[in-house]
Amino acid sequence: MTRVAAVDCGTNSIRLLIADVDTAVSADAGSGGATGQATPRLTDIVREMRVVRLGQGVDSTGELAQEALERTFAATRDYAALIREHGAEKVRFVATSATRDARNRQVFVDGIRDILGVEPEVITGDEEAALSFAGASSVLPSRGEEPVLVVDLGGGSTEFVLGNADGVIAARSVDVGCVRMTERHLRSDPPTAEQIAAAEADVDAAISEAAQTVPLERTTAVVGVAGSVTTITAHALRLPEYSPAAIHGTELDLDAVRKACTELLEMTREERAALPYMHPGRVDVIGAGGLVWRRVLQRVAEATGGRITTAVSSEHDILDGIALSIR
Repeated sequence: MTRVAAVDCGTNSIRLLIADVDTAVSADAGSGGATGQATPRLTDIVREMRVVRLGQGVDSTGELAQEALERTFAATRDYAALIREHGAEKVRFVATSATRDARNRQVFVDGIRDILGVEPEVITGDEEAALSFAGASSVLPSRGEEPVLVVDLGGGSTEFVLGNADGVIAARSVDVGCVRMTERHLRSDPPTAEQIAAAEADVDAAISEAAQTVPLERTTAVVGVAGSVTTITAHALRLPEYSPAAIHGTELDLDAVRKACTELLEMTREERAALPYMHPGRVDVIGAGGLVWRRVLQRVAEATGGRITTAVSSEHDILDGIALSIR
């Protein structure tokens, strides 16, 4: 049993997971005995999320804004205190899309190192995709050799990962996300038809780019992860509050998901803010999240000849993957 701390610093939010990692011996049903294969399991101690919008303006300026850095450093100081309080033995800090894109990323790296005492890792899109798949697949029922598509819809990028029980088959990270599409296109409240069309053109081009690497037609199930997807699921379910337990593992018809996406996209900011399951830090970007998720599901349905008719939401994602990767 090892206590670890994982930090996922994305374009919109920074999240902390302190967990105990236990290695169990899995049983081989075919032989009736133990295979000796170690299967790590996480027991949550602390799971926190802060919206710091590190990627504020990065799409247009190519740099991390000073006020965004200050928000992120403040959250990291709080996380450092929690890590000390709960006695985590090992820490891994991973930064993704916004930091990858920023010319001044070294300011971020130096600041995090000073606060946390570990070197933050600015990982590639492929690494991000693999960690997202590991996190989602760790808590979902195995489908054996059947390929499952995990889609990690973030603030600055979206990862497409096709994999099965043996691991990742193919993965691609593309630069569309809820913050990036909001800043680039969806500036009106609510967005205009022209803005929506321009954003959809960007998203469609990105999905086509991903499909060059990831054979979407082989998909037998779709799992969506990260805050945009889980919030859309909460909206589709009309939850009285945000409830990870109610959201995790929920499988919905594509029509219900697309309807929820469209509603969120067409609402005003005021209307979205009034929803009981809406985090304040997602109010201004969830419409773009809905636009991206709607187009992804439509394209997957088309690629599979209509075989995919539902989508699953997972509360476990790259953050869990980071924790499981710590050695």
